[in-house]
Amino acid sequence: MATHEVALETQHHTSTGVDSVKMGMWAFLGSECLFFGSFITTYLLYRNNVIAGPTPDEIYDIPFTSVSSFVLLMSSLTMVLGLAAIQRRDERAMRVWLLATALLGSVFIGGQIYEFTTFVEEGLKLDTSTFGTSFFVLTGFHGAHVTIGILMLLGLVMMSMFGRLQPGAARKVEIIGLYWHFVDIVWIVIFTVVYLIPTGS
Repeated sequence: MATHEVALETQHHTSTGVDSVKMGMWAFLGSECLFFGSFITTYLLYRNNVIAGPTPDEIYDIPFTSVSSFVLLMSSLTMVLGLAAIQRRDERAMRVWLLATALLGSVFIGGQIYEFTTFVEEGLKLDTSTFGTSFFVLTGFHGAHVTIGILMLLGLVMMSMFGRLQPGAARKVEIIGLYWHFVDIVWIVIFTVVYLIPTGS
């Protein structure tokens, strides 16, 4: 009971009654939408601008990227299970699910590194064309966000292992979960726009 009371005391609410930390995360994610929106728009403008190097249709391996995308989307499920575990105060199960989420995210990043390496070997580099520049900046920017998310998840696991996650453990996991779900949703948009929408002639 005392732990629950301390957890409640650590929450600071805004005038709207919403937790200030959660509100801050939503505001941050809103600004991230603007960043990703600008990068996606830039990609759409320049994806057909291929003066040198391979074109999108020649280089994309959609089956491989689809599997990689599925792995990342499954990490949202393990994130939900991790939050559900800590909400019932089962830190051991939470650590298992958060580690699973971080592992799935790492597999996605590994796939992205492999894809980037393959593209470079086939002649598509950051400075090959405006298509190459916009592609690498957009997908690389997202990959950096996933990497940050992985580090935050591992940080939560380490805090739990050393008994530093309480009080307010569920709140902390929920905040990181919001960020993780955001990068997953953004990837759905990127995957659709970059890989699935046919390029013009």
